[in-house]
Amino acid sequence: MGNAIHDKDSQINYLKNRLNMFIDVIDSLDPENTELEDIDRLIKMLDDLEFKYDQFKNDWEEDQK
Repeated sequence: MGNAIHDKDSQINYLKNRLNMFIDVIDSLDPENTELEDIDRLIKMLDDLEFKYDQFKNDWEEDQK
């Protein structure tokens, strides 16, 4: 896997990049040809993004202490 991201700026950039990838995937979908697997992939991407956000948020809260 990749290297751990520890500083807040890098974490925010990571989240922005992942969100932009998600938007690109949505933009590339053809509503007429979108299948259940495509929707499942979008949900998985959002779940992964939420998981990373929660991890980073915990880091930020720890830094506040």
